[in-house]
Amino acid sequence: MDKTVVELFAGVGGFRCGFNEVTFNGNEVAEKPNWDFVWANQWEPSTKTQAAFDCYCERFGESDNHVCKDIHEITTNEMDRIPEHTLLVGGFPCQDYSVARSLSNEKGIEGKKGVLWWDIASVIEARTPPFVLLENVDRLLRSPSTQRGRDFAIMLRTFLDNGYAVEWRVINAAEYGFPQRRRRVFIFAYHKSTNYYKEMCKVPAEQLIYTKGIFALNFPITNDILDKGKKNISEDNFEDVVDISDNFKEFHFFNAGCMINGDVYTYKVEPNYSGEYKTLGDVLEDNVDEKYIISPEKLEKWKYLKGSKKLERKKPNGETYCYSEGAIAFPDHLDVPARTMLTSESTTNRSSHIIGVDEDNDIYRTLTPVEAERIQMFPDNWTNVESKAMTERRRYFMMGNALVVGIVQKLGNYLEKIVDQED
Repeated sequence: MDKTVVELFAGVGGFRCGFNEVTFNGNEVAEKPNWDFVWANQWEPSTKTQAAFDCYCERFGESDNHVCKDIHEITTNEMDRIPEHTLLVGGFPCQDYSVARSLSNEKGIEGKKGVLWWDIASVIEARTPPFVLLENVDRLLRSPSTQRGRDFAIMLRTFLDNGYAVEWRVINAAEYGFPQRRRRVFIFAYHKSTNYYKEMCKVPAEQLIYTKGIFALNFPITNDILDKGKKNISEDNFEDVVDISDNFKEFHFFNAGCMINGDVYTYKVEPNYSGEYKTLGDVLEDNVDEKYIISPEKLEKWKYLKGSKKLERKKPNGETYCYSEGAIAFPDHLDVPARTMLTSESTTNRSSHIIGVDEDNDIYRTLTPVEAERIQMFPDNWTNVESKAMTERRRYFMMGNALVVGIVQKLGNYLEKIVDQED
């Protein structure tokens, strides 16, 4: 079986950087031929400019198979543009995945808001890739608040209806030695036609999660079963995804689990890592430009934003309430991994990282774009491209939206072994 990949919601190429162990020396990109990325799509609907796509093309080359177009238009009218492939990957935005139409409808299933998931589902249905690896925010497992777990149950049922088994795990990158406290859920699906499916279906769910699955083997956990749950989402309980959308009751999907033949097993697990840890201090640059130094005029505002506070606020109905928040370290501790980086990084914002340059003299600075890239484990200056759309502010934004490259590198290396066993 060939190692071909289709990359949806490609951003600046995080999956490709990880899977092919990409390096960049400031002039040339080098990537190992581990995987053949045969098609990639990146489209940002909220802006006229396409900074992420420009970066992807500048680093990996312009190609007819590097497509900057609304993925929904492609899956609706131009599915033939997407080639057959072995692995589908993507870090897709988290939205509302409620269902408006049933599978029997000629247009298939369609989300009221979360159309991006249904575009993934359309590709899966049309191309039936043997393997799928997706990344999302961990709150996906709990949404929406009115039917906790419904959205993820819809996704699992979509995979089931298309012949897949699924394993998932919430991974905090810092708990496995990476330089950022970033929690994301990774979803791995494998089709019933694969040797891997036939092998893993024989493995009891508990062993799959704790010792034999892709996540257990690459991101080990303790043997403790802290909590668990079970649910069936097959036709025996729900007619289709519309039935799940309308009638799913609250269910707690823990941070690990699997779905095989409609049976969902979920476990609350803890990491078991004994290797080295990379800290915020490890990724800092030397000789940083003075433009990143916080001016004395803004310093008090930064301290206020980072400090604890209690504020009286009003609800839409006019009722008052007390809003409170605790303090954030100021400056950030350098002997631990960075906090979760957001798209607002470097702006005058409570969530931005602050580095102490000379605390005795009140000299502090924000992160540099290169440090932001290192926190996400991209090569230095990866987003420093010629595109006019890629301003310095957008470089931080790109990293706030990206995934931790080191995590997908480990998963990509193991997936190579899985695919090799398919021949």
